[in-house]
Amino acid sequence: MKIEYANSLLLRKAFIGAANYLEENKEDVNALNVFPVPDGDTGTNMSLTVQSAMKQVLELEEYNTISEVAMAASNGSLMGARGNSGVILSQLFRGFASGLKDKEKANTIDLAESFKQAADMAYKAVMKPTEGTILTVARECAEYALDLAKREKDIIVFMSKVIEHGNESLNNTPNLLPVLKQAGVVDAGGKGLIVILTGAFRALTNKGEIEYLGLTASKKKDTHQVHKDELETSDIKFGYCTEFIINNTNEDVEKFREELALYGDSLMVVGGDSLIKVHVHTNNPGLVLEKALSVGELNDIKIDNMRIQHRNLLIQEEEYNETNNNVINIDSKKETKKYSFITVSMGEGISKVFKDLGVDYVIPGGQTMNPSTEDILDAVEKVNGENIIIFPNNGNIVLAANQAKEMSERNIHVFPSKTIAEGIVALLHFNFEDNIEENLETMEEAVEHVKTGQVTYAVRDTEIDGIKIKKDNIIGICEGDIKAIGEDIQDVSLELIKKVADEETELITIFYGENIDEEKANILRELLEEEFGDCDIEVVYGGQPLYYYIFSIE
Repeated sequence: MKIEYANSLLLRKAFIGAANYLEENKEDVNALNVFPVPDGDTGTNMSLTVQSAMKQVLELEEYNTISEVAMAASNGSLMGARGNSGVILSQLFRGFASGLKDKEKANTIDLAESFKQAADMAYKAVMKPTEGTILTVARECAEYALDLAKREKDIIVFMSKVIEHGNESLNNTPNLLPVLKQAGVVDAGGKGLIVILTGAFRALTNKGEIEYLGLTASKKKDTHQVHKDELETSDIKFGYCTEFIINNTNEDVEKFREELALYGDSLMVVGGDSLIKVHVHTNNPGLVLEKALSVGELNDIKIDNMRIQHRNLLIQEEEYNETNNNVINIDSKKETKKYSFITVSMGEGISKVFKDLGVDYVIPGGQTMNPSTEDILDAVEKVNGENIIIFPNNGNIVLAANQAKEMSERNIHVFPSKTIAEGIVALLHFNFEDNIEENLETMEEAVEHVKTGQVTYAVRDTEIDGIKIKKDNIIGICEGDIKAIGEDIQDVSLELIKKVADEETELITIFYGENIDEEKANILRELLEEEFGDCDIEVVYGGQPLYYYIFSIE
C-alpha cells in the first residue's frame, strides 16, 4: 500500500483513527503523571480536546479540500482545549491547519512543513517553553520530517519513520527533564502526541472505513416535578439563545458584531483564523442565521428556548440549594457593574466559600476535570462586569483561561492562581475602591504569603527525590514537593503542616474533603492547636474529591 498524496477524506480518516486510539489509551497517558496522585488527567484532557476537534470535522457536510478538514479540527480543538496539554495540542492543530491552508491535497513535503508550523505555533503559546515535554517531541518530529520528506514520497513510510523518531524523542524526555527521570516516567503530553500520530497511522493503513467511537455518554439524573406555571418568565425580553460557528469567513469581526447587535442582546462575537463564534439572545433566530449565512458557512448551531431553560434552571437551582445549600449567582440580567469574578472550584463547600466572597460564576472543575476554553468563554457570557477577573486556581487551567481571554472582546484579566488557597486569599484582599491594576498588584503580593498543602493517596509505586512511595500510601504535598508519607491521614497531615508552617504563620485553614467527616477534621484542628498555639486554626467543609485535606497556610 503506497500513498503519495493525502486528500480531505484521508485526513478525516486519520483524525478518526487518532481520536479513537487516544480515547482507548488515555488512561495510560494519565498514569504518567509525575506525582503519583489520583488526578493525573493529561490523557483525558488531550482526548476531550481531540473529541471537540472531531465534532467540527464530522459536522462538515462536504470534504472538498484537506485544508477545510484541518481548519475544522483546529477550530474545534481551540474551543474544546482543556488543561495545558489540551491548549498546546490545540495550537499544534492550529499550526498544522495553517501549513495546509488553501491546499486540496498534501504530499510528504506539505505534511512536514505543516508539522513544523504546528511545533512553532505551540512554542509561541507557552511563555517559558520547557524542553523534555510535548513541545520537544513535536519539534523533533517536525525537524526529522522536514529532512525525511526530501527523499521519502510515500506517506505511509514517511509517517512510520516520523513516529519511530518520535518515540525516540519521547524516550529521551527523562534525560532533558530531571523530574521525569526521578519519577521513572516519560512526558505524558509527549506520549499523548505519539498516541495521536500512531492512531492516525493505523487508520491510514486500514483499507476499510473506520467508525468514530467518540465518548461514552453520561446518564443524567432525574429531576423532581415543579409546576411550570409557578415559574415566572415574562421578564425575558429575547426568548431564544442562539449559538453557532461561522467557518471560512473573511468578515470583519467588529463590523459583524455591530450588525448583529440589532437582533437582540447578550451578544458575544469572537473570532480568528477564518472562524467566528457567535452567541446572541434574540426573538428571531432565523434572521440571525440568515445574516450569518451571508458571511460564511455555519455549523455547531444551537438554539434554546430561554423561557423553558429559565424554568429548568429554577428547578435545578432549587434542587441544588436543597442538597448543597450552595447558590451560585448566574443572573445575566443584572445591571453592568465594575467587577465580575469567575473562578474554578471543586467541592460543594469550596464553591460556597467563593460565592460568599462575591464570586459571580463558579465553573465546576479543578484537579479532576479541567474546564475547556469554551467553558470559560461561556462563563464570561454570563457575567456583567466591565472588568472580568478569572481565577483558574490550578496551574493546569491558566493556559485555557488565557486562551479564552484572547478569543473574547470582553475586558478580561486572568489572575494566575494555581491553588484554591491562592484564589481565596486573592479575593479576600480585593478592594472594590481600587482600580484593576492596583487590585492585581495587591492580590499578587497577597498570594506570596500563602502556602497550599494537600493530602491525598499514591496511585502507584515510585521514587521522587530519593523518597520511595508505595501505592496507596498517604502523601502530603506542598508547593510541588512531597513533604510527608505514611499510612494514616491524620499523621501525614500533621507532619505536613509541621514541615510547612513556620514562626511567621498566623492562620491555618483546613478544608476537609468529601471522604473526611467533620469530627475527624476537628480532631486534626485540636492536634494543630497543641502544636501551633499562636496560630488561628479554622475548619471549613470543602467537599473536594480525591484530596482528604487542602490546607491554606498564611
